Amino acid sequence: MPGVVNCPIDGKGLPLIVVSHGRRGSFLAHSDTATALADAGFVVAAINHPGDTAKDAGRTDAFSVLIERPQDMRRLTDFMLGVWKEAPVLDPQRIGLFGFSRGAYTGLVVIGGNPDFGALAGLCEKTGASTPKCVAVREGRAPTEAPVHDPRIKAAIIADPPLIEGLFTRERLAEVTIPMLLWRSALGGDGVVPEAIDELVPALSVRPDYRIAPNSSHFSFVRPCPPQLAEAAPVLCTDPPGFDRRAFHAEFNAAAVTFFRTQLK
Repeated sequence: MPGVVNCPIDGKGLPLIVVSHGRRGSFLAHSDTATALADAGFVVAAINHPGDTAKDAGRTDAFSVLIERPQDMRRLTDFMLGVWKEAPVLDPQRIGLFGFSRGAYTGLVVIGGNPDFGALAGLCEKTGASTPKCVAVREGRAPTEAPVHDPRIKAAIIADPPLIEGLFTRERLAEVTIPMLLWRSALGGDGVVPEAIDELVPALSVRPDYRIAPNSSHFSFVRPCPPQLAEAAPVLCTDPPGFDRRAFHAEFNAAAVTFFRTQLK
């Protein structure tokens, strides 16, 4: 990712975009999108979610990660508006969020969604899974505390959220009222079912700008892979035949810039 360490910041009253990565991802997973937004005049801050990254996946299957991810994003926004040495250049009324995969789940919670973790019971029963979450559900230990929201977020891009039936009902999405650009892959993958995202749209009280990336799979939303990453993680970097990830990301990143420019005037 080309850039200059500690380069001078040009302007004031700048909009802020906070970024949440997917399961076992990292803050670099969407660096091309972050770069496009930064070049367009946004300040962009991405975070590693502890216990759920490529280098630290110790809690990736635990409920604690799902609970803490929205808290992570609120702390990130707190830091950028308060502790960050350049905080005075930011406009606290112009904050957006980008989230992919589990980061998209995170974004839905941050902007007002109230997930029902008990909805996992049906999936756990169907698959017979013995993950920490399924064990907790069977033992009646699914979290019930109120999730963390952040009303400072004024617009959100949500890409390919992993949804199960009942996790977010219309009632549990009633507080999600900000503008949203919702993307899904054509083919899904890694636990993402495209039809479940289709069903999310009518459950939202404010209709999102809903787009489908033709012939794409789940990881097509991750930045185009450099050679070393493509060799080390082929699942992450392999697209369906005929899909051009670089060309799609040029379109995707331009749409992100246009959306946030329009919604964070």
